[in-house]
Formats: sequence, C-alpha cells, structure tokens
Amino acid sequence: MSEKTLTRMDLSEAVFREVGLSRNDSAQLVESVLNHMSDALVRGEQVKISSFGTFSVREKAARVGRNPKTGEEVPINPRRVLTFRPSHLMKERVAAGNKEP
Repeated sequence: MSEKTLTRMDLSEAVFREVGLSRNDSAQLVESVLNHMSDALVRGEQVKISSFGTFSVREKAARVGRNPKTGEEVPINPRRVLTFRPSHLMKERVAAGNKEP
C-alpha cells in the first residue's frame, strides 16, 4: 500500500489540470470548499458528499476513564468529535483497490 498523502496542493493542482483555472484560482477554490466544509462542521451541521461520505460532529458526554498503568480513575470531560462515515460506493471502491491482481 502506498504511503502517499493527498494534500491541498495536490487537490489544487488537479483542479488546475482538469478544470483549467489558473493555479492561483485553483488554490483559492480548494481553500473555499474546505472552509465551507469546516465552517458547517463548526456549526454542528453534517457535510454530505454524494458517493464519498458524510462528515459529522458528535457530542460525547463526560465519563470516567481509567489510567491503564495505575488503574486510577480519571474524569474525561465532555467534548465534540469529528466523525467520517464513508458511502457504500466509497467502501466498495477502496475494497476493490485492495485486491491483488
């Protein structure tokens, strides 16, 4: 499996090549889309991208955890966590990519 990471620069380069915008406009477009997505998540909204997946924010309640080394109970504060649920199409596509020819 490849250790390559897809970056913002890679996305803006793809927009540049496939859409034909200038490199600067492509980078601004990618930034704008990412900002819209993150702003929606901050507001607690879901971000659903068809055939890709759904990003959402989940509220986790306060609970008591345990230090595995000492066994001491430690309070864990309530928090918001970001979750991603891939679509069925994305799951199938990733699974098909893992198959050896």
